[in-house]
Amino acid sequence: MDAELDGQRGLDHGAWNPLLLIYPQHHIPVVQLSLLSQGSTADHVALGKAIAPLRDRQVLILASGGAVHNLRQINWQGGPAPDWAQAFDDWLHDRLVEGDTKSLIDYRQKAPGGALAHPSEDHLLPLFVALGAASIGEAKATALHRSFAHGSLSMAAYRWNG
Repeated sequence: MDAELDGQRGLDHGAWNPLLLIYPQHHIPVVQLSLLSQGSTADHVALGKAIAPLRDRQVLILASGGAVHNLRQINWQGGPAPDWAQAFDDWLHDRLVEGDTKSLIDYRQKAPGGALAHPSEDHLLPLFVALGAASIGEAKATALHRSFAHGSLSMAAYRWNG
């Protein structure tokens, strides 16, 4: 994979927002990785595998996105998650903790409401980078947090140990 630095571009909210919450008092070096503009879920798993050796050098690979992210379905007043959002979030959780990478890669065909949960994939593709970086084989995730905001936005967070 070819890569190049763009020193003119600042950090996206997907990078600085979670880092601010995790490390509010620290100044840590950050390299933000862009998504592959025409890349599939499998391409993003491959990207994760390409950067996986950084873990051996004590580099934290943090992928930020959204487990369910459909801005057209937000309920600003809050309330319970709609059935379609909860079903997708539960399916995603089960596949991640089982290490079912093949089903995850094909989530649009296999998951309930995959296209509704992600009308565009830009908020889910970081998960595939993390999945690829976690392991060359079938990596099993651990849920760190699961909740919904504004009705239909899943705030789920996962980690992989390797």
